[in-house]
Amino acid sequence: MKNIGDLMDLMKNARHFQERLQALQEEMARKTVTADAGAGAVSATVNGRLELVKLSIDKTRVDAADTEMLEDLIVSAVHQAQEKAAGMMKDEMGRAASEMGIPPGMLP
Repeated sequence: MKNIGDLMDLMKNARHFQERLQALQEEMARKTVTADAGAGAVSATVNGRLELVKLSIDKTRVDAADTEMLEDLIVSAVHQAQEKAAGMMKDEMGRAASEMGIPPGMLP
């Protein structure tokens, strides 16, 4: 019978963990990070789900005729913003895991 109690505790903890993880993911989706490329010529803002939510182009710093350069700047700014957002997510997940007593690296 003791094993049944342990199993119930495990299921209760798993449910709590799942709810906490979902709440954390929703919270992170509301957070944003911004990165720029070309000394601020292009800025990209990404949320915690790594979704691009805003893109800004400073027309005074970009040659509209040089579309190849503009494309490169956009890709670079978006990539940097996504890396920052991924790092933010990793840090938050690590903090949450620590609070729940889960060993580092166990969360996605």
